[in-house]
Amino acid sequence: MRCSRPTLVLLLLPGIVPQALADIATVAQEPGHVLPPDAVLEQNGARIGAITIETDGIFDESDPREDALFYRAVNRLHVTTRESTIRAQLLFASGDRYSRRILEESERALRAQRYLREPVIEPVAWHDGVVDLRVRSEDVWTTNPGISLSRGGGANRIGAEIEELNLFGRGKQLSAGYTHDVDRTTLGIAWRDPAVLGSRWTSNASVNDSDDGNGWALGLERPFYALDARWSAGFAAESLSQVDSRYALGTRIDAWRADRQAFDVYRGWSSGLRGDWTRRWTAGFRYERARFDPAGTPLVGPLPDDRTLSYPFIRLDLLQDDFATARNLDQIGRTEDLRFGTLLSAELGWSRAAFGANDDAFVTSLVASRGYRLPQDQSLFISATWHSRLEGAQVRDSLLSGSTRYFWRATDSTVLYVGLIADVGHALDLDHELLLGGDTGLRGYPLRYQTGSARALLTIEGRYFTDWYPLRLARVGAAVFADVGRTWGPSALDVPELGTLRDVGIGLRFGNTRSALGNVLHVDLAFPLDGDRSIKSMQFLLKTYKSF
Repeated sequence: MRCSRPTLVLLLLPGIVPQALADIATVAQEPGHVLPPDAVLEQNGARIGAITIETDGIFDESDPREDALFYRAVNRLHVTTRESTIRAQLLFASGDRYSRRILEESERALRAQRYLREPVIEPVAWHDGVVDLRVRSEDVWTTNPGISLSRGGGANRIGAEIEELNLFGRGKQLSAGYTHDVDRTTLGIAWRDPAVLGSRWTSNASVNDSDDGNGWALGLERPFYALDARWSAGFAAESLSQVDSRYALGTRIDAWRADRQAFDVYRGWSSGLRGDWTRRWTAGFRYERARFDPAGTPLVGPLPDDRTLSYPFIRLDLLQDDFATARNLDQIGRTEDLRFGTLLSAELGWSRAAFGANDDAFVTSLVASRGYRLPQDQSLFISATWHSRLEGAQVRDSLLSGSTRYFWRATDSTVLYVGLIADVGHALDLDHELLLGGDTGLRGYPLRYQTGSARALLTIEGRYFTDWYPLRLARVGAAVFADVGRTWGPSALDVPELGTLRDVGIGLRFGNTRSALGNVLHVDLAFPLDGDRSIKSMQFLLKTYKSF
């Protein structure tokens, strides 16, 4: 009896197909083959296996453009970040269930460390229900010996320091330096440890000595280091004595000596991430003391009142898990983390004479922010804060602040930025008056030019990101901008209100991609369009900022 070929194939299929599918599955799980999508790995309960840490040098010597004596010497002189330093920042470990969300949150945690750039966490192998991961990042130059110079609002600031932001490759930060600016000359030393003994605890300490006073600060904290973190704790203490100057139209009018001390201890708890939201409760105790005395020169205006606040507090935070990344938006040549999720925070404290306060008062604080994805590559970020205290039946030192930031990426290399900030104060403490000038965003005017109990500033900026990468050290951008702002409301001094002030300008931006010392260097020329005749017709500004 003879069987046709189709009949024979049909008879053999039940045995062939299962074995073929099994072979395909085995091959797919072998290292080096295409990995299943994240959703498939998560649905199948994949576990994290081996975690490989790879840290590239500051310069890529395999790139002919960076294969030169200078670049090789920099790589040899630099102390490479240790594996344990990077592992201390990861939010996962071998044996945990695989989660793309946690990998992305770990990348954000690594990007927050100044000693690394462009971290990437990715699966590299899948076998027996286990996913092996690779954590790859690039080091940056973290040693800063030298002299710094900045200028803003018609005033210069010079400094000399020695700073290491990745001591022995362990992520510790140690700095000592000298600064001289319009207010004072200061010598200081500071320390910060982002992972004490490889734990989630962080610590910081600093001390400084100035020609008009001195200060110190100390802190130890275990923060809510992740959206799913369940508890936090910490304390902070600081003391500062210095001479604070009062300005009008950019001119120093008088000054007083301010002695401030503060102490804060807290404990927080959370049920972790539930869906897209995290809810956190924090309770603690806070002490703030400020004393004011004449600084040896006659006072033109009144002296701020002494105050002591001493109170237990409780805070509720709500955070939504909604983040995205971008490039060439607020930075140059770096991956940026954008928070689109809603953030809400409310805090209430009860300051009482029984705790050492000078008056009974309720101390309140509210914070809210959210981002919006708009059509045609546009984004909008809105935030608001309100701080106040209620003494008896009177509201004191109340400040409502809001900000809006809008971005429109018109082309791959051009971005339109519009920023609006506004502050409205009521019965502000005299040392909390609002200032507006060249050092606070109104770039064409002297520093601390206008003062009042309210202010607003509109900034419109066209940003251009070039492909120019001189010496493979800094990426270059350019900007044209216009600032419009004003202050209003009562102030301690009889400062004439000049109404709305405007300026226009142009500038260059240098994004430092190889160093942890500063993100974007601004070189600006700003031209005031209003104000009194005594101000210069052009302001030159040279400053380092965290953004474009």
